[in-house]
Amino acid sequence: MPRVKRGTMVHKRHAKILKAASGYWGGKSRLFKTAKEQVAKSGNYAYRDRRNRKRDFRRLWITRISAACRANDFTYGRFIEALTKSGIDLDRKVLAAMAIDDAEGFAALVEKAKAALA
Repeated sequence: MPRVKRGTMVHKRHAKILKAASGYWGGKSRLFKTAKEQVAKSGNYAYRDRRNRKRDFRRLWITRISAACRANDFTYGRFIEALTKSGIDLDRKVLAAMAIDDAEGFAALVEKAKAALA
Protein backbone atom coordinates (compact mmCIF):
# COMPACT_ATOMS: atom_id res chain seq x y z
CA MET A 1 0.00 0.00 0.00
CA PRO A 2 1.42 3.42 -0.93
CA ARG A 3 2.30 5.98 1.69
CA VAL A 4 -0.19 8.84 2.10
CA LYS A 5 1.11 12.29 2.92
CA ARG A 6 -1.63 14.41 4.48
CA GLY A 7 0.01 17.83 4.51
CA THR A 8 -2.24 19.29 1.82
CA MET A 9 -5.48 18.20 3.45
CA VAL A 10 -4.37 19.26 6.92
CA HIS A 11 -3.39 22.67 5.55
CA LYS A 12 -6.80 23.03 3.86
CA ARG A 13 -8.64 22.05 7.04
CA HIS A 14 -6.61 24.46 9.16
CA ALA A 15 -7.05 27.26 6.63
CA LYS A 16 -10.82 26.73 6.63
CA ILE A 17 -11.01 27.02 10.41
CA LEU A 18 -8.68 30.02 10.56
CA LYS A 19 -10.69 31.78 7.87
CA ALA A 20 -13.87 31.23 9.88
CA ALA A 21 -12.07 32.64 12.95
CA SER A 22 -10.78 35.77 11.24
CA GLY A 23 -11.71 38.83 13.25
CA TYR A 24 -11.63 37.04 16.59
CA TRP A 25 -9.48 38.58 19.30
CA GLY A 26 -5.93 37.47 20.02
CA GLY A 27 -4.86 33.89 19.54
CA LYS A 28 -8.40 32.83 18.71
CA SER A 29 -7.80 34.12 15.20
CA ARG A 30 -4.22 32.89 14.81
CA LEU A 31 -3.75 29.61 16.69
CA PHE A 32 -5.46 26.56 15.24
CA LYS A 33 -6.44 24.85 18.49
CA THR A 34 -8.00 27.90 20.13
CA ALA A 35 -9.54 28.99 16.81
CA LYS A 36 -11.16 25.57 16.41
CA GLU A 37 -12.64 25.76 19.92
CA GLN A 38 -13.94 29.28 19.37
CA VAL A 39 -15.44 28.50 15.95
CA ALA A 40 -17.34 25.58 17.51
CA LYS A 41 -18.54 27.78 20.38
CA SER A 42 -19.53 30.53 17.96
CA GLY A 43 -21.55 28.05 15.96
CA ASN A 44 -23.41 27.05 19.12
CA TYR A 45 -24.14 30.69 19.93
CA ALA A 46 -25.34 31.36 16.39
CA TYR A 47 -27.64 28.33 16.45
CA ARG A 48 -29.09 29.31 19.84
CA ASP A 49 -29.52 32.97 18.98
CA ARG A 50 -31.27 32.33 15.68
CA ARG A 51 -34.06 30.91 17.85
CA ASN A 52 -33.80 33.58 20.54
CA ARG A 53 -34.11 36.33 17.92
CA LYS A 54 -37.70 35.25 17.29
CA ARG A 55 -38.48 35.59 21.00
CA ASP A 56 -36.79 38.97 21.21
CA PHE A 57 -38.69 40.41 18.27
CA ARG A 58 -42.03 39.15 19.57
CA ARG A 59 -41.25 40.77 22.95
CA LEU A 60 -40.36 44.04 21.19
CA TRP A 61 -43.57 44.00 19.12
CA ILE A 62 -45.70 43.36 22.20
CA THR A 63 -44.00 46.24 24.05
CA ARG A 64 -44.65 48.62 21.15
CA ILE A 65 -48.29 47.54 20.80
CA SER A 66 -48.80 47.86 24.54
CA ALA A 67 -47.38 51.40 24.58
CA ALA A 68 -49.62 52.44 21.68
CA CYS A 69 -52.66 50.85 23.37
CA ARG A 70 -51.98 52.69 26.61
CA ALA A 71 -51.74 55.95 24.66
CA ASN A 72 -55.28 55.17 23.50
CA ASP A 73 -56.54 54.28 27.02
CA PHE A 74 -56.61 50.53 26.48
CA THR A 75 -54.52 47.60 27.70
CA TYR A 76 -52.62 45.18 25.51
CA GLY A 77 -54.45 42.08 26.74
CA ARG A 78 -57.90 43.56 26.24
CA PHE A 79 -56.84 44.84 22.80
CA ILE A 80 -55.72 41.39 21.61
CA GLU A 81 -58.90 39.83 23.04
CA ALA A 82 -61.03 42.41 21.26
CA LEU A 83 -59.21 41.90 17.93
CA THR A 84 -59.85 38.16 18.20
CA LYS A 85 -63.54 38.68 18.94
CA SER A 86 -63.96 41.15 16.08
CA GLY A 87 -62.26 38.77 13.64
CA ILE A 88 -59.36 41.06 12.75
CA ASP A 89 -56.43 38.84 11.85
CA LEU A 90 -53.31 41.00 12.07
CA ASP A 91 -50.13 39.60 13.54
CA ARG A 92 -48.07 41.42 16.14
CA LYS A 93 -45.38 42.43 13.65
CA VAL A 94 -47.92 44.32 11.53
CA LEU A 95 -49.63 45.82 14.58
CA ALA A 96 -46.29 47.08 15.93
CA ALA A 97 -45.43 48.65 12.57
CA MET A 98 -48.86 50.29 12.49
CA ALA A 99 -48.39 51.62 16.02
CA ILE A 100 -45.17 53.36 14.99
CA ASP A 101 -45.82 54.42 11.39
CA ASP A 102 -49.60 54.94 11.30
CA ALA A 103 -50.81 56.21 14.68
CA GLU A 104 -54.20 57.32 13.32
CA GLY A 105 -54.85 53.93 11.75
CA PHE A 106 -53.87 52.20 14.99
CA ALA A 107 -56.20 54.50 16.96
CA ALA A 108 -59.04 53.55 14.59
CA LEU A 109 -58.21 49.89 15.15
CA VAL A 110 -58.35 50.44 18.92
CA GLU A 111 -61.78 52.08 18.54
CA LYS A 112 -63.02 49.05 16.55
CA ALA A 113 -61.63 46.80 19.24
CA LYS A 114 -63.41 48.78 21.99
CA ALA A 115 -66.65 48.52 20.04
CA ALA A 116 -66.23 44.75 19.73
CA LEU A 117 -65.94 44.39 23.50
CA ALA A 118 -68.97 46.59 24.24
